[in-house]
Amino acid sequence: MSIATVNPATGETLRTFAPHTDAIIEEKLAASQKAYHRLRRRPVAERAALLLRVGELLEAEKEALGRLMTIEMGKPIKAAIAEAEKCAWVCRYYGENAERFLSPEHIETSASESYVLFQPIGPVLAVMPWNFPFWQVFRFAAPALAAGNVGLLKHASNVPQCALAIEDVIHRAGFEQGAFQTLLVGASVVPRLLADDRVAAATLTGSEGAGRSVGAEAGKQIKKTVLELGGSDPFIVLPSADLDAAVTTAVKARIINNGQSCIAAKRFIVHEAIAPEFERRFAEVMGRLKVGDPLDPETEVGPLATAQVRADIEAQVEASVKAGAKLLTGGKRLDRPGYFYAPTALSELPAEAPAVAEETFGPVAALVRVKSLDEAIEVANATHFGLGASAWTRDAGEKARLVAEVEAGAVFVNAMVASDPRVPFGGIKQSGYGRELGVYGIREFVNIKTVWVA
Repeated sequence: MSIATVNPATGETLRTFAPHTDAIIEEKLAASQKAYHRLRRRPVAERAALLLRVGELLEAEKEALGRLMTIEMGKPIKAAIAEAEKCAWVCRYYGENAERFLSPEHIETSASESYVLFQPIGPVLAVMPWNFPFWQVFRFAAPALAAGNVGLLKHASNVPQCALAIEDVIHRAGFEQGAFQTLLVGASVVPRLLADDRVAAATLTGSEGAGRSVGAEAGKQIKKTVLELGGSDPFIVLPSADLDAAVTTAVKARIINNGQSCIAAKRFIVHEAIAPEFERRFAEVMGRLKVGDPLDPETEVGPLATAQVRADIEAQVEASVKAGAKLLTGGKRLDRPGYFYAPTALSELPAEAPAVAEETFGPVAALVRVKSLDEAIEVANATHFGLGASAWTRDAGEKARLVAEVEAGAVFVNAMVASDPRVPFGGIKQSGYGRELGVYGIREFVNIKTVWVA
């Protein structure tokens, strides 16, 4: 099992790490339990103040942290710096709102006094992916720490320096040692961690397979989990839409994070009345995107994170073309060092083509034509995923139907799907369960305790 920083832009191994031994894991579990008993007794206001300090450090060090993300997983530097800024935002959000979200709720009953408390439950294991190496962690960590829980991070093995940097920032902000720790371990260690009595719950962002594994293991131990899994998000465009805005946003929604995002738009479902124009303009913009060094601020699309990710997307495109898809632009790896793949647009896809039937994790768009709103909704829902959806229309009736009938954890009308600290984030069907962010996120890992005084 390799834990290493490999620069995706060059393929060069920059640094390797020895996995933590059983003795180190035991030390960290013990430290986590001790830190929890200290942190849970601190007033919410104190924990909130520490989160505000974390946010200050993230903001002050965003360029260095952004560069670290770019070197480890290849996202364009501007996007990496923006990710650090977003992490600072979520820390500020919970720093400013945690007391309100966790205040006792008084309920009128026949008792002389009855109310609900929100209390922490203990160390939470976070199994996190590489694609947003800071944001995925902080959208769990900020509400968890505010609630008085502590974190154990098992990050993806290709972003170890990001994992250690997150731990360092949280502790430098003033949280006690052990409040948030990185475990440099492989996936094979996760079942043992879930079985440990000191681990109270788990959260995972990742693939369906990883979600099934962690959900099943946690279920054996009767431990709470939150799972945020894959997505094959539809981007629906109807004739009443602002076509200029739809095309511009569609390209951005597909190539965000080099196309490696669970909530990136992947299936572009376009009414046949406007499909030819949409497809032509979409393919032109995709073909003009600047692909290159992710440390160059002008780069729009950088490398894929690993050689395997590129191989997977390449296989999906080749199989889709073989199944009958028409290649509008791209469709090949680039002849240069690193794991680059050309921004790609496919049209005339049969339903069984991998670019439609599977999640695509790379800058590849599937363009599908439909004849009506009914068909658009049917195609949008014809997936086992249900994370996010973007719908483009200026018709009030169409908007109402899309919001009501599209099966997803979020529907964004005339906007790109995005996560925001102020609103809940999560999916349905095989995109997972539970919610992060907003008031719902901070209450996922708490004991919602009823108090009844006769």
